[in-house]
Amino acid sequence: MDHDTTARATLIRSASEAGSRVFATILTRSPISRIDIARQTGLSQAAVTKAVSPLVAAGLVDAPPATQRDGNPGRPAAPVSIVPDAMMMLGIKVNVDEVIGVATDLATTVLAAENRPLTVHDPATVATAIIEVVRALEERLGAKADAIAGIGVSVSGDVDTSTGIVRESAIMGWSGEDFGGRMLALLGRPVTLENDVHALTVGEHWFGVGLGTESFAIVTIGRGIGSGLHLNGQVVTGAYGVSGEIGHLPLADPARICSCGRRGCVEAVASTAAIEATVSCALGRDVGIDEAVRLAHSGDPAAEAAFREAAGLIGTAIATLVNLAGPELVIIGGEGVSNFDLFEKTLRDAFDAHAFGAAARCRIVTRPHTFQDWARGAAAAAIQSLVR
Repeated sequence: MDHDTTARATLIRSASEAGSRVFATILTRSPISRIDIARQTGLSQAAVTKAVSPLVAAGLVDAPPATQRDGNPGRPAAPVSIVPDAMMMLGIKVNVDEVIGVATDLATTVLAAENRPLTVHDPATVATAIIEVVRALEERLGAKADAIAGIGVSVSGDVDTSTGIVRESAIMGWSGEDFGGRMLALLGRPVTLENDVHALTVGEHWFGVGLGTESFAIVTIGRGIGSGLHLNGQVVTGAYGVSGEIGHLPLADPARICSCGRRGCVEAVASTAAIEATVSCALGRDVGIDEAVRLAHSGDPAAEAAFREAAGLIGTAIATLVNLAGPELVIIGGEGVSNFDLFEKTLRDAFDAHAFGAAARCRIVTRPHTFQDWARGAAAAAIQSLVR
């Protein structure tokens, strides 16, 4: 990290609460006038001007000469905007079979991407793969690598972001793993460890479909069934770093054992592995998810039934989430969205059957997310950690 980047990071971390709110507003809504920043944050225009000045001096924010707004009398509107390349961020998504990394600017525009395969999941091997990805991204960035201000790493499971400890990750087979501390020691850069769905939610909240939306939820369908919540302008992390775990709502038959070791979880029926297992058992041979999809599309009864059961439980879980939290929008993402036609009708019917009263007005939309999008979410989580 060069001197300018260190100074900028220090300025952001040491900012007052008002200063952090101003910077976050400029970061996510550029270009924006000081008047509109004041409206968004509830601060006075004098407080906004005081907060903006050091950001401009540090090269984090650009403030061109003020211009009169639409020829109207009064104070001129002076739009300010983030300087995207003032800092770089790296985002790393740890999957069960690969590590995906992206380098982004402050607006989370992806500048470079790298990935490495994973065949084993012990923390030391995963850390080595991450280091390889980070070094490759640094090389791709060239001179801009000196402006890297932080690295976000996202992992499936119960992640304590404040301590960097993965308390439990069934997919990775980790328990009580201080992975954040491990990566900090190996990389020598600030590291933010976050649950993968929470990181994706941060990215959508600050830079994606959730920008300007008061409340929304992301539900991901794939290897796991995850959820992230954004309520009252904030991503919900929960008192202990766990929130929105709809994949582990006990809505399924207790005879179904989840990868987490518990019984009756939604994920025990609706995850990719669960669908594969159900179809394989019915047909008496190993069936992967791609074949299961083909079979369901061709009308195979066992495959159709497996997707129908999964969709019904996911729809019920989403209704439960909406009844409890009341978001105005649910975004369904994850690799399972590519086959959403197999889920949609049953999922929506189950949602309609269980959504209570006005909660049924919640919109459900799909948004395909690539694994680069997940890694970009990890970069957004690192930016959020810096701003906080």
